[in-house]
Amino acid sequence: MEHWTDRIVGDRMTVDQQFTDRVESSPFSRQQWGLVMTAIEFEIESPADDEAELVADTSALPSVIPELDSMDEHPMAGPGGPGGPGGRDAGGGVLGGIKDALGLGGDGGDDELDEERLATAERLADEYAAELQAHLEETGRWSTVRAAAAESDQ
Repeated sequence: MEHWTDRIVGDRMTVDQQFTDRVESSPFSRQQWGLVMTAIEFEIESPADDEAELVADTSALPSVIPELDSMDEHPMAGPGGPGGPGGRDAGGGVLGGIKDALGLGGDGGDDELDEERLATAERLADEYAAELQAHLEETGRWSTVRAAAAESDQ
């Protein structure tokens, strides 16, 4: 049996394109946002109800937030490398990564940055879910998607 999320793949691609401006004005690169989206599951709360709502389950986000830094560190040459925009400061790079792995690096400031990123990612995920639901409603697909989700809940 096809899961309801399989029915909205094309709709998600459309919303992805419409959402690009919000990603570009966020602290995330496109590649980082792609990683964030892999950790998000979409659910329809009370799909049989006319007041059903598409929501983003962001419970897995904390597991990918630390990976965002490594995405910035890998392009060593060019603007994303250490010292460049998005890169780590002088404490970063390979030596900084080793220190961090041993628990010797930093003053705990990364935790605050991670909390900010997590909050931003959760907010953007909620906005994305609202935009996806609005798109489904505008195209007349919301009721069939809700019905499919209600079936899969049984």
